[in-house]
Amino acid sequence: MSNTLKKLSFEFSISLNATQKTVELFNSGSTVPFVARYRKEITEGMSDIQLRSFFERWQYLNDFEKRQTYIINQLTEKKALTPLLKSALLNAETKNQLEELFSPYKSSKKSKAAVAIEKGLQPLANLSWNQWTSLRTEDVQKWCADHNISASTDSACQGVIDILCEQLSLHIPLLQEAKKSLLYQGIIKSRVIRGKKELGEKYQDYFDFSEPLKKLPAHRIMALLRGKKENILKLNIAFDSESNHFPSFLLQDIPKINSTNNQKNIAKLPDFKIDILNTAWTDKILPKIENEILSDLKNNAESKAIDVFSNNLSDLLMAPPAGQRAVLGVDPGFRNGVKIAVVTKKSLCIDHAVIYPHPPQNKIDQSKRILLKLIKNNNIELIAIGNGTASRETDSLIKSLIKEHNLPCQSIIISEAGASVYSASPLASKEFPDLDVTIRGAISIARRLQDPLAELVKIDPQAIGVGQYQHDLKSSALSTALKSIVEDCVNRVGVNLNLASSSLLSFVSGLTPRLAENIIEYRNNAGLFTRLEELKNVSGIGNKCFEQCAGFLRIPNAHYVLDSSGVHPESYSLVESMAKYTQHTINDLIENTHLINEIKKYRQHFNDVDDYTFNDVLSELEKPGHDPRPKFTYASFRQDIHSIEDLKPEMTLEGSITNVADFGAFVDLGVHQDGLIHISQLSERFVKDPRELVRVGQVVKVSVIDVDVKRKRISLKALKL
Repeated sequence: MSNTLKKLSFEFSISLNATQKTVELFNSGSTVPFVARYRKEITEGMSDIQLRSFFERWQYLNDFEKRQTYIINQLTEKKALTPLLKSALLNAETKNQLEELFSPYKSSKKSKAAVAIEKGLQPLANLSWNQWTSLRTEDVQKWCADHNISASTDSACQGVIDILCEQLSLHIPLLQEAKKSLLYQGIIKSRVIRGKKELGEKYQDYFDFSEPLKKLPAHRIMALLRGKKENILKLNIAFDSESNHFPSFLLQDIPKINSTNNQKNIAKLPDFKIDILNTAWTDKILPKIENEILSDLKNNAESKAIDVFSNNLSDLLMAPPAGQRAVLGVDPGFRNGVKIAVVTKKSLCIDHAVIYPHPPQNKIDQSKRILLKLIKNNNIELIAIGNGTASRETDSLIKSLIKEHNLPCQSIIISEAGASVYSASPLASKEFPDLDVTIRGAISIARRLQDPLAELVKIDPQAIGVGQYQHDLKSSALSTALKSIVEDCVNRVGVNLNLASSSLLSFVSGLTPRLAENIIEYRNNAGLFTRLEELKNVSGIGNKCFEQCAGFLRIPNAHYVLDSSGVHPESYSLVESMAKYTQHTINDLIENTHLINEIKKYRQHFNDVDDYTFNDVLSELEKPGHDPRPKFTYASFRQDIHSIEDLKPEMTLEGSITNVADFGAFVDLGVHQDGLIHISQLSERFVKDPRELVRVGQVVKVSVIDVDVKRKRISLKALKL
């Protein structure tokens, strides 16, 4: 059994047998959503979230083992693999630790110490370090003469210092203890670079800043590192004491000081050894550890930022859909007009227009006539207004129109983040080749109200705007994480096979963008699907692919009722047996709590199926095709509040959560600048994680604490969460 399997078994608290079989499923091409939902008997009931973590950890450990083997082989070839170094590599826990151990041996450039060693000065360095009490020129000169070393006394002395400093900087126990001590006792300090105060005003909180490393939160790390990257801030890590002196408590971790015993008191060391220790510390050890710690902090903060982004994206994708209602999509603007699109219950755009009710045109009456005609002629139920420029002015116009004519519809301001990205994309051009990009944006706004998940999958998650510091994150790592979130959300909800776009289908378990296009092509040529089995007629979909995707696809109002449910076709025979046993039809079982409870009583008659599958099938029969998303709600913005200048302390407002971070939650109040509920203002009790109380898309009531118009900061307090 490999170390990877043992680690996975221990970390996820499942048996080695379950671990091995789960990994075998992944190796055979099974997806996380499929295994999580339809192979619980193998995974011992891991949830989709747990299994996603398991999958990612499995991939990480595989890559780790490959890299570990490569590094050991490389060092062996270079004859640089000492027993101590090999032990450290084998005991490393992360890829970063491997790279830190390997980094000194990567460079092909000779160090000063390597040059000194080539001159034959290594024995002199060992002798002076272990036996001498000073580095006297006459002693060095005599030793060089006795050993036929052709080097000047000064260069020999310097060579000894170079060798000893490098050996100290490569001594693993010393480096490990120094890093551990710095992480526990160290302080990170930031200072503004001279002449950069005005340019870096947004970093003014960090112009003269220090904080213990062990207390530094992820978001602050990201801010400090961004300031450093932009050449505004200078960062350094040190103990409380002077950073240019070797810490005396690390003496026990350095190589042998003399031939009899290790010194514990730095004051008793010879001056030349103190000088070498201080030089090694300031020139090599501290900079090396500082870089490693900053790298670790960056990686950990990025990982946390990706988690925050992923959680927010999941909440946004799983936001409540308005459902199949006729929606008027509105993309507001001043000079270039307000773009409008009529989107039917089936998400088809059947009409569009551009109106100019705002300055400089001010065509208010004409705009109202056009709006009224579109609303009445198309039985509009909801009006989705993008929250960009002129959104509040447009909302006021539409609300007044609704009131004047007593129209049976509601206007809602929603996030338009990413709509412009979609409207200019090849996908939008393919969907609406004859429409202007601005109208495509209005369509996207309408559709994301009807079904956020179905529409937002068309947009690069990084353009949706629910993360922080996303431009500072590794693009590949962020993209992989967000793609996984989209995949999990799509499969958790399920997909209408006859209505889904190729974008949505491409995230279904087992399907690729090419297969999604093939499904659309088949649907266009052969008509709507009537049975899930028809999927096998689609080019590229074989038995394995069908196994992976079928359970997540739905045919509403299908002739065979199970095709509209989340029961996997491989369990259809089980449902047929249940129906036969109760002497009813499958249709009779659907949503029939009485019959389902009867079946539960006779569990022993279905011993050929595991408990997980048995219970999941009954749950699905009780609520076939159940949508796990919450009920549709929306925020009502105060009509007298249009900009940040209108806000005053103690005002009570309603808003929508747009972003949740470690330190609090951001709220859209309809003033084009989100306010912040700091974590300390979320509740009267202590809150460790804001997600305990709030999620993206949630409607909240808040009180204004403070408004800083110049810095565009709004401080809020949550009311009755």
